[in-house]
Amino acid sequence: MLVNGIRAPFERFTSERSNTPATGDAAKPRFPEAAASAYALSFAQVYLNYDQAFAQDRQKQLAQFIAGGIDPQLGWDGTGKSVLQSAYVASVRANDDQHGVVTLLARANGRFFQLAVPVYAKDGAMAITGRPATLPPPPTASVPPVAQERDSALEAELQQPLTDFFKAYAASDAGSLQRYSDPPVTGLGNAVTFGQLKDVVAPRGDVGSRTVTATVVWQIPAGQPKTVGGTLEQTYQLALVKKGGYWFVRDIQGSTLPAGS
Repeated sequence: MLVNGIRAPFERFTSERSNTPATGDAAKPRFPEAAASAYALSFAQVYLNYDQAFAQDRQKQLAQFIAGGIDPQLGWDGTGKSVLQSAYVASVRANDDQHGVVTLLARANGRFFQLAVPVYAKDGAMAITGRPATLPPPPTASVPPVAQERDSALEAELQQPLTDFFKAYAASDAGSLQRYSDPPVTGLGNAVTFGQLKDVVAPRGDVGSRTVTATVVWQIPAGQPKTVGGTLEQTYQLALVKKGGYWFVRDIQGSTLPAGS
């Protein structure tokens, strides 16, 4: 009876809380960042792709995005040609619940830049409110060198096992991957072939496990669509574990280690 007597008021309290309208920041309308981002990306496909031979087509397509009373070509004089190669959302700045600026990372006509797109949103409807602004791309960061004490003996010891592992990794050789990784990792399915193990960097650490980086030279198969062969160096981060005197790859990821020469 005591338990029921305690639980009943608690259930009434939680029920009342769940039915109470939210207050504070949670109740305030928010600018719809995800929807505005998708809208800005779709707009950029029209805005940054134009050809003077099809100027009227562009104007018709832009009309689907822009608010009334705005220049129907958004500042374009109707001459020249532009081709958009790629565009991605970099950030969204909300001025209030209805006005925001979606900044895109774009590449058009071989140039890399940012494009700030003003978006208005209300009740599920959206519009581009004015001319976008071209901004410079983000600056290239200066990456500080990583200081670490290397285990040269382990680096030499890992040369052959990692060479064998990467051969199997490129070919998705299930038997060999089971032999050199634990648990077995998924390979690349012959998207590339193994060229050479160029470098192994192993910092000093535990005798039974270690995280190392390995730079591999891949051979790109010729004859596939849009490929003409060649080689490509890539650097991996490998989590290794030692069992029965042998090193096994436990996990393979991209590496944050700064690239050498």
